[in-house]
Amino acid sequence: MREDLTVPASTPLVTAEEYLRMPDEDGFITELVKGRVIRMPPPGPLHGAVTVLAGSVLHQFVKEHGLGRVLAAAGFKLESDPDTVRGPDVSFIRRERIATTGLPVAYLPGAPDLAVEVLSPSNRRSVIQSKIEQYLELGTQLVWVLDPRARTLTVHAPDRSRLTLAAEDEVTGENVLRGFRCQVGRFFEDL
Repeated sequence: MREDLTVPASTPLVTAEEYLRMPDEDGFITELVKGRVIRMPPPGPLHGAVTVLAGSVLHQFVKEHGLGRVLAAAGFKLESDPDTVRGPDVSFIRRERIATTGLPVAYLPGAPDLAVEVLSPSNRRSVIQSKIEQYLELGTQLVWVLDPRARTLTVHAPDRSRLTLAAEDEVTGENVLRGFRCQVGRFFEDL
């Protein structure tokens, strides 16, 4: 996996616990990658609208079927020593993976079952590809990449080539969200 790090190698490494306590002072979105805090520009309104649509479509299905939880921008601690914390735009975790005490205040351990990333103009392909590879290597069963400008959804799964679907195509939840079917264009309604 290759990650484009914009932080000097001489910067001290940060743990997930330290990262959780860091104040948000500059308005940038961040992730922790191999102990280094990576800054990204805040997404624009189109990104936000698609994220809300994707989250609401998934939430409605998951809640109706009691499958687990759909989360927005929630942190998942993917690796330790050095720590990596990623926050997909939308994610799903199965009910069985949620502790009886409920969702934690800190980061969820492990990878989400489904990770959804919404592309922004500032996204670099190498960084998105790195995230996809990491999610899949660490247990995510499906990664969806939504492209608001092209109005496409690209499906990534372990041991399978990617599949890009157009707005008129239908995406399924496969083994992750059994029974879920949705026309891709629904994620881009009213935009």
